[in-house]
Amino acid sequence: QVQLVESGGGLVQAGGSLRLSCAASGRTLSSCSMGWFRQGPGKEREFVAAISWLGGNTDYADSVKGRFTISRDNAKNSLYLQMNSLKPEDTAVYYCAANRPTLVPITTTSYDHWGQGTQVTVSS
Repeated sequence: QVQLVESGGGLVQAGGSLRLSCAASGRTLSSCSMGWFRQGPGKEREFVAAISWLGGNTDYADSVKGRFTISRDNAKNSLYLQMNSLKPEDTAVYYCAANRPTLVPITTTSYDHWGQGTQVTVSS
């Protein structure tokens, strides 16, 4: 069983940056494909970014391409999401997720393990 805990959320002005972290316990992340998702007020959970098992492949939602970067540090058993040039529409609860190892990033919500989420609020 994998336990995931997100951190790094907060309130930031439009144009600012935040770095989200996801710490894992119970299983080493080096054996997982990982992803970030978000759920805004009144919206369904949506894909943000994903990274494959070996970290060589990443994928991003069109809305965040060029602004967000997903990365992993297997030595620290952690996943990160660097968010730059934030916009008010990025406001949401952000979740990290873990799944069985795959060679390609998983962009659907079909992950086995989820964190509790961290709130990101971008003011205009």
